[in-house]
Amino acid sequence: MKRIQLGNTVFEGENDAYLLDGETTALVDTGVALSDVRAELEAGLAEHGYSFADVDAVALTHWHPDHAGLAGEIQAEGGADVYVHAADAPLVDGSEPPLFLDRDLQRETFDRWGMPEPDRERLTAFFDAVSADLSGRPADVTTFGDGDAIEVGGVELEAVHLPGHTAGLTGFAFDPRAVTGHEPVGGADATEELFAGDALLPRYTPNVGGADVRVDAPLAAYAESLARIVARDFDAAHPGHRERIDEPGLRAATILDHHRHRTRRVLDVLADGGPATAWEVSAALFGELSEIHVLHGPGEAFAHLDHLADAGVVERDGTAYRLVDPEPDVDALFPTTPLDDAVDGSEG
Repeated sequence: MKRIQLGNTVFEGENDAYLLDGETTALVDTGVALSDVRAELEAGLAEHGYSFADVDAVALTHWHPDHAGLAGEIQAEGGADVYVHAADAPLVDGSEPPLFLDRDLQRETFDRWGMPEPDRERLTAFFDAVSADLSGRPADVTTFGDGDAIEVGGVELEAVHLPGHTAGLTGFAFDPRAVTGHEPVGGADATEELFAGDALLPRYTPNVGGADVRVDAPLAAYAESLARIVARDFDAAHPGHRERIDEPGLRAATILDHHRHRTRRVLDVLADGGPATAWEVSAALFGELSEIHVLHGPGEAFAHLDHLADAGVVERDGTAYRLVDPEPDVDALFPTTPLDDAVDGSEG
């Protein structure tokens, strides 16, 4: 297994694509369909003696363009099979437009969040500036579901559905001893590692609420996904951005604790200032936002407010949320894990 690190100036940067070159050749994720990123992926493959046409399969962790954007380009070069979870398939095969191309979905979403018109215009201008280059050509896809096994690159990948960041986000569990050119992170006793996509990242917390507005109860879904990662006790995780995570269970528990802290901050905003929209809560939490974060900030606030509304802690009146339970048990709103006591208790 080889990690090919790719640039990305549109989103968070430092995307990772993973090359599996056993009996066949496969990629886990591809990077965004920008010309410079395509050149980086082509160069990364060439270092190992491959081209796009040599790739037999692409396994996608989720539909976002910085992970799936080049899948159709690779398939066009050599007929690679492209695998993606059924919930994300319409956004990879082109049968459903993403938010950044769907004006009706934008209007519905921004209305729900209470986003002011000038900020809508800033965000749609950002979408218009980047959308033509992001997604690349659609791919013909083969779908899978949770627990399915996919044989790519000479390795059996188990699909581990981890929704929240997107509806279909899926990690791929694998036996590191079966991967050509890969030294198991946990040594001889290691039995299971994870291609994590954006379910688990080493330096920041994946966005929920804004990253995929199709997800029902996004924070609840993501919290359960994090708890599932803890329970699986993977020896290592290979994320969609930046470096390997050597203690994925602890990292998942830390992100879960981060969301407990953020929920308390949302409650403080409502307690101090009265009823507020998702946009107003976002402004209190994050201040002035730019580019893609104009989407992610209120989306994150909405995810937390939605979670609190489902628990009966707040009530929604139009686009505003009103606190009805001033002293909720925040810990009870999230799953518990065996590693909760191991996190440092600080937000991050």
